[in-house]
Amino acid sequence: MTDAMHIILVVEDDPSIQSVLRMLFEANGFRVVIADSAARGEHAAKLHRPDVVVIDLGLPDRDGVNVVVAIRTWSAVPIIVLSARTAEMQRVAAFESGADDYVIKPFSAVELLARVRALLRRHVRGDLPMGVLQLGDISVDMGRRVAQDRQGREVRLTPLEHRILETLARHGERIVTHAALIREVWGPERDDSRSLRVYIGSLRRKLEEDPRRPQHILTELGIGYRLVTDSNSAPGSSPH
Repeated sequence: MTDAMHIILVVEDDPSIQSVLRMLFEANGFRVVIADSAARGEHAAKLHRPDVVVIDLGLPDRDGVNVVVAIRTWSAVPIIVLSARTAEMQRVAAFESGADDYVIKPFSAVELLARVRALLRRHVRGDLPMGVLQLGDISVDMGRRVAQDRQGREVRLTPLEHRILETLARHGERIVTHAALIREVWGPERDDSRSLRVYIGSLRRKLEEDPRRPQHILTELGIGYRLVTDSNSAPGSSPH
Protein backbone atom coordinates (compact mmCIF):
# COMPACT_ATOMS: atom_id res chain seq x y z
CA MET A 1 0.00 0.00 0.00
CA THR A 2 1.56 3.32 -1.03
CA ASP A 3 0.80 6.82 0.20
CA ALA A 4 0.03 9.56 -2.31
CA MET A 5 2.96 11.96 -2.19
CA HIS A 6 2.45 15.36 -0.61
CA ILE A 7 3.86 18.28 -2.57
CA ILE A 8 6.03 20.73 -0.64
CA LEU A 9 6.98 24.09 -2.10
CA VAL A 10 10.28 25.51 -0.84
CA VAL A 11 10.74 29.23 -1.53
CA GLU A 12 14.42 29.80 -0.77
CA ASP A 13 17.21 31.50 -2.72
CA ASP A 14 20.23 29.92 -0.99
CA PRO A 15 21.36 26.92 -3.11
CA SER A 16 22.93 25.12 -0.15
CA ILE A 17 19.73 25.33 1.90
CA GLN A 18 17.69 24.34 -1.16
CA SER A 19 19.81 21.21 -1.44
CA VAL A 20 19.47 20.33 2.25
CA LEU A 21 15.70 20.78 2.18
CA ARG A 22 15.29 18.83 -1.05
CA MET A 23 17.22 15.87 0.37
CA LEU A 24 15.35 16.05 3.69
CA PHE A 25 11.87 16.10 2.22
CA GLU A 26 12.45 13.70 -0.68
CA ALA A 27 13.98 11.17 1.71
CA ASN A 28 10.75 11.36 3.70
CA GLY A 29 8.33 10.83 0.84
CA PHE A 30 7.58 14.37 -0.34
CA ARG A 31 7.63 15.69 -3.87
CA VAL A 32 9.69 18.89 -3.68
CA VAL A 33 9.25 22.03 -5.77
CA ILE A 34 11.90 24.75 -5.44
CA ALA A 35 11.44 28.46 -6.15
CA ASP A 36 14.28 30.96 -5.66
CA SER A 37 12.35 34.23 -5.61
CA ALA A 38 9.07 35.68 -4.41
CA ALA A 39 7.67 35.92 -7.94
CA ARG A 40 8.58 32.32 -8.74
CA GLY A 41 7.19 31.22 -5.38
CA GLU A 42 3.79 32.76 -6.08
CA HIS A 43 3.74 31.25 -9.57
CA ALA A 44 4.76 27.80 -8.28
CA ALA A 45 2.05 27.91 -5.60
CA LYS A 46 -0.60 28.48 -8.25
CA LEU A 47 0.88 25.99 -10.70
CA HIS A 48 1.68 23.07 -8.41
CA ARG A 49 -0.95 23.54 -5.66
CA PRO A 50 1.39 22.36 -2.87
CA ASP A 51 0.19 20.72 0.33
CA VAL A 52 2.61 22.79 2.42
CA VAL A 53 4.88 25.79 1.79
CA VAL A 54 8.25 26.47 3.44
CA ILE A 55 9.35 30.04 2.75
CA ASP A 56 12.34 32.23 3.55
CA LEU A 57 11.68 35.91 4.23
CA GLY A 58 14.89 37.32 2.74
CA LEU A 59 14.20 36.75 -0.93
CA PRO A 60 16.03 38.67 -3.68
CA ASP A 61 13.04 40.41 -5.26
CA ARG A 62 10.55 40.91 -2.42
CA ASP A 63 10.08 40.06 1.23
CA GLY A 64 8.71 36.58 1.78
CA VAL A 65 5.88 38.03 3.86
CA ASN A 66 4.44 39.37 0.58
CA VAL A 67 4.27 35.82 -0.74
CA VAL A 68 2.46 34.65 2.40
CA VAL A 69 -0.08 37.45 2.00
CA ALA A 70 -0.58 36.68 -1.70
CA ILE A 71 -1.13 32.95 -1.10
CA ARG A 72 -3.56 33.66 1.73
CA THR A 73 -5.87 35.55 -0.64
CA TRP A 74 -6.84 32.24 -2.24
CA SER A 75 -5.52 29.27 -0.25
CA ALA A 76 -5.44 27.89 3.31
CA VAL A 77 -2.35 25.76 2.56
CA PRO A 78 -0.08 25.40 5.64
CA ILE A 79 2.85 27.85 5.50
CA ILE A 80 6.05 27.62 7.55
CA VAL A 81 8.44 30.56 7.56
CA LEU A 82 12.10 29.49 7.67
CA SER A 83 14.20 32.56 8.41
CA ALA A 84 17.31 33.91 10.13
CA ARG A 85 15.27 36.85 11.42
CA THR A 86 14.89 36.48 15.18
CA ALA A 87 13.24 39.74 16.25
CA GLU A 88 9.87 39.26 17.91
CA MET A 89 8.18 41.91 15.76
CA GLN A 90 9.34 40.13 12.60
CA ARG A 91 7.93 36.83 13.80
CA VAL A 92 4.67 38.47 14.80
CA ALA A 93 4.42 40.13 11.38
CA ALA A 94 4.84 36.75 9.67
CA PHE A 95 2.06 35.20 11.77
CA GLU A 96 -0.24 38.17 11.23
CA SER A 97 0.33 37.85 7.49
CA GLY A 98 -0.97 34.27 7.57
CA ALA A 99 2.00 32.01 8.38
CA ASP A 100 1.18 28.95 10.48
CA ASP A 101 4.64 28.38 11.99
CA TYR A 102 8.06 30.03 12.21
CA VAL A 103 11.40 28.20 12.33
CA ILE A 104 14.63 30.10 12.90
CA LYS A 105 17.83 29.40 10.96
CA PRO A 106 20.07 27.56 11.63
CA PHE A 107 17.43 24.89 12.02
CA SER A 108 17.15 21.28 13.09
CA ALA A 109 16.14 19.12 10.12
CA VAL A 110 14.35 16.68 12.43
CA GLU A 111 12.36 19.48 14.08
CA LEU A 112 11.45 21.10 10.76
CA LEU A 113 10.21 17.78 9.39
CA ALA A 114 8.16 17.18 12.54
CA ARG A 115 6.58 20.63 12.27
CA VAL A 116 5.70 20.08 8.60
CA ARG A 117 4.05 16.76 9.42
CA ALA A 118 2.16 18.25 12.36
CA LEU A 119 0.81 21.06 10.19
CA LEU A 120 -0.30 18.60 7.53
CA ARG A 121 -2.12 16.50 10.12
CA ARG A 122 -3.94 19.51 11.53
CA HIS A 123 -4.73 20.88 8.09
CA VAL A 124 -6.40 17.76 6.73
CA ARG A 125 -7.95 16.58 9.96
CA GLY A 126 -10.37 19.43 10.63
CA ASP A 127 -12.97 18.09 13.06
CA LEU A 128 -12.44 14.46 12.06
CA PRO A 129 -11.03 12.21 14.82
CA MET A 130 -7.58 10.92 13.84
CA GLY A 131 -8.05 12.30 10.34
CA VAL A 132 -9.95 9.25 9.06
CA LEU A 133 -13.05 9.56 6.90
CA GLN A 134 -15.49 6.65 6.92
CA LEU A 135 -17.56 6.56 3.74
CA GLY A 136 -19.57 3.35 3.75
CA ASP A 137 -17.18 0.47 3.14
CA ILE A 138 -14.30 2.83 2.38
CA SER A 139 -12.04 4.48 4.95
CA VAL A 140 -9.71 7.30 3.96
CA ASP A 141 -6.71 8.18 6.15
CA MET A 142 -6.42 11.87 5.34
CA GLY A 143 -2.98 12.32 6.87
CA ARG A 144 -1.36 9.42 5.02
CA ARG A 145 -3.56 9.81 1.94
CA VAL A 146 -4.47 6.14 1.93
CA ALA A 147 -7.92 4.76 1.13
CA GLN A 148 -8.99 1.14 1.59
CA ASP A 149 -12.09 -1.01 1.78
CA ARG A 150 -13.15 -3.19 4.71
CA GLN A 151 -11.06 -6.08 3.37
CA GLY A 152 -7.94 -3.89 3.48
CA ARG A 153 -7.69 -3.54 -0.31
CA GLU A 154 -6.30 -0.23 -1.47
CA VAL A 155 -8.52 2.22 -3.30
CA ARG A 156 -6.19 4.37 -5.36
CA LEU A 157 -6.94 8.08 -5.38
CA THR A 158 -4.91 10.58 -7.36
CA PRO A 159 -3.27 13.53 -5.53
CA LEU A 160 -5.86 15.87 -7.04
CA GLU A 161 -8.71 13.61 -5.90
CA HIS A 162 -7.24 13.65 -2.40
CA ARG A 163 -7.09 17.45 -2.53
CA ILE A 164 -10.76 17.71 -3.50
CA LEU A 165 -11.71 15.31 -0.71
CA GLU A 166 -9.57 17.20 1.82
CA THR A 167 -11.16 20.50 0.85
CA LEU A 168 -14.65 19.08 1.27
CA ALA A 169 -13.66 17.45 4.58
CA ARG A 170 -12.32 20.69 6.05
CA HIS A 171 -15.78 22.21 5.65
CA GLY A 172 -17.43 19.39 7.60
CA GLU A 173 -21.00 18.87 6.43
CA ARG A 174 -21.22 22.40 5.02
CA ILE A 175 -21.70 23.20 1.35
CA VAL A 176 -18.57 24.17 -0.58
CA THR A 177 -19.42 26.31 -3.59
CA HIS A 178 -18.12 25.44 -7.03
CA ALA A 179 -16.02 28.62 -7.07
CA ALA A 180 -14.48 27.98 -3.64
CA LEU A 181 -13.65 24.37 -4.48
CA ILE A 182 -12.08 25.30 -7.83
CA ARG A 183 -10.06 28.11 -6.21
CA GLU A 184 -8.72 25.82 -3.48
CA VAL A 185 -7.90 22.91 -5.78
CA TRP A 186 -6.78 24.56 -9.02
CA GLY A 187 -5.83 28.05 -7.89
CA PRO A 188 -7.31 31.53 -8.28
CA GLU A 189 -6.78 32.08 -11.98
CA ARG A 190 -8.47 29.07 -13.54
CA ASP A 191 -12.06 28.04 -14.15
CA ASP A 192 -12.06 24.26 -14.20
CA SER A 193 -15.76 23.62 -13.63
CA ARG A 194 -15.75 20.85 -16.24
CA SER A 195 -12.68 19.21 -14.65
CA LEU A 196 -14.31 19.49 -11.24
CA ARG A 197 -17.36 17.54 -12.45
CA VAL A 198 -15.09 14.89 -13.98
CA TYR A 199 -13.12 14.44 -10.77
CA ILE A 200 -16.25 14.39 -8.60
CA GLY A 201 -17.56 11.63 -10.85
CA SER A 202 -14.30 9.71 -10.48
CA LEU A 203 -14.38 10.04 -6.69
CA ARG A 204 -17.93 8.74 -6.60
CA ARG A 205 -17.01 5.71 -8.70
CA LYS A 206 -14.21 4.90 -6.27
CA LEU A 207 -15.88 5.75 -2.96
CA GLU A 208 -19.63 5.36 -3.34
CA GLU A 209 -21.48 2.05 -3.23
CA ASP A 210 -23.75 3.30 -6.03
CA PRO A 211 -22.16 6.27 -7.86
CA ARG A 212 -25.52 7.09 -9.48
CA ARG A 213 -27.12 7.51 -6.04
CA PRO A 214 -24.30 8.95 -3.93
CA GLN A 215 -24.67 9.03 -0.17
CA HIS A 216 -21.45 10.84 0.71
CA ILE A 217 -20.36 13.28 -2.03
CA LEU A 218 -23.57 15.20 -2.56
CA THR A 219 -24.47 17.84 -5.10
CA GLU A 220 -26.34 20.97 -4.06
CA LEU A 221 -27.81 22.00 -7.41
CA GLY A 222 -26.48 25.28 -8.73
CA ILE A 223 -24.36 25.83 -5.62
CA GLY A 224 -21.65 23.22 -5.06
CA TYR A 225 -20.92 20.02 -3.17
CA ARG A 226 -20.76 18.77 0.39
CA LEU A 227 -19.31 15.70 2.04
CA VAL A 228 -21.40 13.52 4.33
CA THR A 229 -19.65 10.86 6.42
CA ASP A 230 -21.30 7.86 8.06
CA SER A 231 -21.68 9.82 11.30
CA ASN A 232 -24.28 12.08 9.69
CA SER A 233 -26.06 10.74 6.63
CA ALA A 234 -28.20 13.11 4.61
CA PRO A 235 -30.08 11.36 1.81
CA GLY A 236 -32.05 13.15 -0.80
CA SER A 237 -29.59 15.57 -2.34
CA SER A 238 -29.01 15.49 -6.05
CA PRO A 239 -26.43 13.00 -7.37
CA HIS A 240 -25.46 15.15 -10.35
